[in-house]
Amino acid sequence: MATGGKVLNATGEFFRRRDEWRKHPMVGNQLRHATPGLGIAIVAFGIYLAGEAAYNRLYRPAGDNHH
Repeated sequence: MATGGKVLNATGEFFRRRDEWRKHPMVGNQLRHATPGLGIAIVAFGIYLAGEAAYNRLYRPAGDNHH
């Protein structure tokens, strides 16, 4: 063990080489890179909905009985 790593047998080496594609940057986390502003937009829309609900509760006219 001159390299300091784990010694793999022939089968382990075979699967390690075959699984290297899983660590490629183009394979994982594609949705976050495909929609760069989606997270901020969802948070902003959630704040808007909460603000609108609070506004409607505070400033509802007295005769408004609609749900």
